[in-house]
Amino acid sequence: MSRVAYVNGLYVPHAEAAVHVEDRGYQFADGVYEVCEVRGGRMVDERRHMGRLQRSLRELRIAMPMSLHALGVVLRETIRRNRVRDGIVYLQVTRGVARRDHYFPSPDTPPSIVVTARASIPAKAPAPAISGAAVITVPDNRWDRVDIKTVGLLPNVLAKQAAKEAGAREAWFVRDGVVMEGGSTNAWIVTEAGTIVTRPAETGILRGITRTVLLEVANRLGLTVDERDFTLDEAFAAREAFISSASNVVVPIVSIDGKTIGDGKPGPIARSLRDSFYDVAEFARK
Repeated sequence: MSRVAYVNGLYVPHAEAAVHVEDRGYQFADGVYEVCEVRGGRMVDERRHMGRLQRSLRELRIAMPMSLHALGVVLRETIRRNRVRDGIVYLQVTRGVARRDHYFPSPDTPPSIVVTARASIPAKAPAPAISGAAVITVPDNRWDRVDIKTVGLLPNVLAKQAAKEAGAREAWFVRDGVVMEGGSTNAWIVTEAGTIVTRPAETGILRGITRTVLLEVANRLGLTVDERDFTLDEAFAAREAFISSASNVVVPIVSIDGKTIGDGKPGPIARSLRDSFYDVAEFARK
């Protein structure tokens, strides 16, 4: 079956989907995006993702391309047309098409919207969670507003590629010795005392939706969480470390920059958070 994409009001064959060469997302990375997990044919945490989308658009002064209800219909229809039972749905909104100019275009310029969906193979997903994964660290060279989920991801791309070339799954951005977040994930450690530590999401990192849900999961499990900065040295000395994202949920980290974390195996806290995640996550209707 061929894939289908939604592009500015039309459902088109994925292979033929295109945006204008003067779309500001292409010219300036002037746009935002969201990635939502699809599980059993239903979106996971749609409400939270749409809330973050609205915030990102407000911060960049881009108009919503349609009502939330209409957008939900488009997302579900894209999932349906691609017959995705387990996978992801990707949504991107840009400031629209206009003559290339750094200034904002006319206020009546309609935003551009693209939605795609693709299936994953569930059997492959647990492997990193079972065996654990490695991360490397890179200097944080991103702009300060990484709390906005923009499509301007070149530093992230370079960091992820560096991780791949090093045989690692992820790269952690480090600034002044402090771990910020991963190239496409949030970063966590567990101290020797069993406290879960993750950086506050007010500034400097993206407020991950999976991160938000995991904080609720930890609370339900009676685990102690400390939202504070943690240093790379603390990470090296941690009992456990893990990353989180919509497409990964929780992946334990067993080495950082080649240094073994804990006993070199996925720890019980990371496993328990992953196992309990879907007890707390919200499932949208089909």
